[in-house]
Amino acid sequence: MSRDKTRLERLTRSEGAAWGGFLSTHARVTHRLDAELRERHDLPLTWYDALWQLWNSPAGQLRMTDLADRILLTQSGLTRLVSRLEDEGLVQRMPDPDDGRVTLAGLTPAGRGRLAEAHPTHVAGIRRYFLEPLNREHLDAMADAWWRLSSQWGDSGTPPG
Repeated sequence: MSRDKTRLERLTRSEGAAWGGFLSTHARVTHRLDAELRERHDLPLTWYDALWQLWNSPAGQLRMTDLADRILLTQSGLTRLVSRLEDEGLVQRMPDPDDGRVTLAGLTPAGRGRLAEAHPTHVAGIRRYFLEPLNREHLDAMADAWWRLSSQWGDSGTPPG
């Protein structure tokens, strides 16, 4: 078997460190947050995220496609997730009153309760695993970097300040 002699472009050392650091940190922090939520609240991070997105939306409900976009799941992945949340009584599906072809996912009172119980654990974990190792200067620089990165897609909100 011959080796392909094509040279692949490499990232610079600092580019590789920035990209690799982002990937590693994201994986480790989300793994720890997920483990804490599962252990203390029997609530996987993906469930928490779905409940949070619904709580944070008008009337506690979203079109299924919008929820999938917000939690970065495929439509089929979201369908399975919402089915599990529905089986637990945390969300309910309902037709969109403005468009009968569209299904909404809505937060139930039980879902609000589970989110309220788990939220302090989640926020404490974010502080412990992500924010506490950083000083104000680091946080400001990171907030600016995230804003710069997300602004290229037009979903950045307002710049840090």
